[in-house]
Amino acid sequence: MSFAHVSVLLEETIEQLHIKPDGIYVDGTLGGAGHAFEVCGRLSEKGQFVGFDQDAAAIAAAGERLKPYGERVTIIRSNYCHMCRELGRLGIEKVDGILLDLGVSSYQLDTPQRGFTYREDAPLDMRMDQRQTRTARDVVNDCTELELFQIIRDYGEDKFAKNIARHIVRAREIKPIETTGELAELIKNAIPARVRMTGGHPAKRTFQAIRIELNRELEVLRESLDTMIDMLNPGGRLCIITFHSLEDRIVKTNFKTNEYPCTCPSTFPVCVCGKKSKGRVATKKPIVPGEKEMTENPRSKSAKLRVFERNLG
Repeated sequence: MSFAHVSVLLEETIEQLHIKPDGIYVDGTLGGAGHAFEVCGRLSEKGQFVGFDQDAAAIAAAGERLKPYGERVTIIRSNYCHMCRELGRLGIEKVDGILLDLGVSSYQLDTPQRGFTYREDAPLDMRMDQRQTRTARDVVNDCTELELFQIIRDYGEDKFAKNIARHIVRAREIKPIETTGELAELIKNAIPARVRMTGGHPAKRTFQAIRIELNRELEVLRESLDTMIDMLNPGGRLCIITFHSLEDRIVKTNFKTNEYPCTCPSTFPVCVCGKKSKGRVATKKPIVPGEKEMTENPRSKSAKLRVFERNLG
């Protein structure tokens, strides 16, 4: 299937970026270039856009979609954690806006062979970057029971994490777990029947947890935020769309720390730690989709947009 992804909070994100026609803008999660197309459409010939993605299908699709914008567009196949280094190679030190849409693309979810979905039986993969050798199969079959429990508990926030980990380990003692269907069935059997009758699919949280662990999603986000803020020109904005509480908590906490970095005790009359604010949180409350968007695109329901603006001086 062709690469497809419905861009969430599209109008709101473009509005929050405060795009300058001659500015430099970066999309760290390019996907199908939905946000990127709108950004590029607002740039003059002096403007510059750089897009990053790990997925080869996304790179190909985005390249086609952004062709009309010619030389003002540069696309790089890389994780956004390498943004500073890769932009340096282009001679770019500062930018006017950065966007991250942290959702898994519709293409990845709806292509069974990618192994992201628990609704189809396919090889356990879940790699965002298919150049990576480790897959979800390795996580499921090689991690200890304690490691699996911690991954499912911390990244899936599943209260049945211990039982799910136990079921996985017992099953793989007989034979390796190879497919998404096998794993989903194991998870279902590890959860009490009364619980399976309510809520979403019983495998949803565990699949999320394994995907996050495999692709180091939270580590990459946590390690990249300060660098991205430092790369912003005065008045530049960092816009991040998250889709679950773990991501949102990291972004919210980091933005607050960069706005109020002082670590001095409240009893001190003046600041002595020397830490200065880098800017302000432009969204005191996250921006969320409206009813119309949630109806048209149910996958947008959990989306939250937070924005940080760099100090002018």
